[in-house]
Order: sequence, then structure tokens, then C-alpha cells
Amino acid sequence: MSSAAHGTSTSAVEVTNISQHGFWLLLKEEELFLPFAEFPWFRDVTVGKILHVELASPNHLYWPDLDVDLSVESIRHPAQFPLISQA
Repeated sequence: MSSAAHGTSTSAVEVTNISQHGFWLLLKEEELFLPFAEFPWFRDVTVGKILHVELASPNHLYWPDLDVDLSVESIRHPAQFPLISQA
């Protein structure tokens, strides 16, 4: 039996909601929104590929099915990290 209480997330990162505009991540106790306008790599992919996210390090997220890795700071402050790709 798990020591985690019911309703307690045991994952360090979890996608909590997806809309037509973007998706929300729960990272430890912080909720972050990734709008598709700022993060176009996620716009036309399956839900399963968005949900499969890993916390590679405390400040680094990785979507292995998409080969997308992002620093947490680029999600918090996307204007400071202009896109190189015109995807």
C-alpha cells in the first residue's frame, strides 16, 4: 500500500487541464500555464503526448514522445526566451 494519502499527487509534475488555448501543469505546488501561442510544439499533438511529461531536473521538463525540453523559467517568463523555431 502506498504511503500517499488519497488525492495526493505522487508525481513532481502533472498536466492538470488542456484547453483549446493551452494546458496547465502542476509542478510541485506551482501551477503553470503553457499557451499554444507561446509553445507551438504542443498545438497539434495528441493528449497522450502532452500528458507524458517528466521532471528531468528541478528546473527542467522533458516530453520524451515529442523530444521537447523546456526550462521552468521559460514557462514562467516566456518573453525572456524568444522562440528560435518558427514551427
